[in-house]
Amino acid sequence: MDATEFKAIFMPCQAKMYRTAYAILRNVQDAEDVVQEAYLRLWNKRDDVSIISSKEAYCIMIVKNLCMDFIRNSHVNIEETIDDEHLLLSGNDTADMIEKKEDATRLKRMISCLPEIQKKVMWLRDVNECSFQEIGQATGLNQVNIRAALSKARKKIREQFNTLKERI
Repeated sequence: MDATEFKAIFMPCQAKMYRTAYAILRNVQDAEDVVQEAYLRLWNKRDDVSIISSKEAYCIMIVKNLCMDFIRNSHVNIEETIDDEHLLLSGNDTADMIEKKEDATRLKRMISCLPEIQKKVMWLRDVNECSFQEIGQATGLNQVNIRAALSKARKKIREQFNTLKERI
């Protein structure tokens, strides 16, 4: 496969690859890096991809795997990657929006205080809506351990929010 044929097949997938990477990583630069790495892998396997029936699905699978590798191998400060708009519900009242933004900030702080595994599992499951299988790939945990870590993290956050609300 030459460069022209490669571009014709794989360049139309770029936008979807980027959206997938950004949805998982919540960081523009990291998403761009993952897409670039995916293209490098595709180029290196360009002679083997002719047997693949869905090139787009193959591209997305590579991006997801690279994102999981990135998360597993990085020590990214997860609470900084959480997008405020993702946590906030839509509302028209300015006071309501300010309160929700404050709650989101508190939630970020609470998540940042969780143990590292609980923090990663909660972020992947509740914020990025990853499956248990994807979380397992990213963290190396089995499904039982993922559920336990997620349960403990949610319980701790719920208790902290309830304590905070009682004080107010």
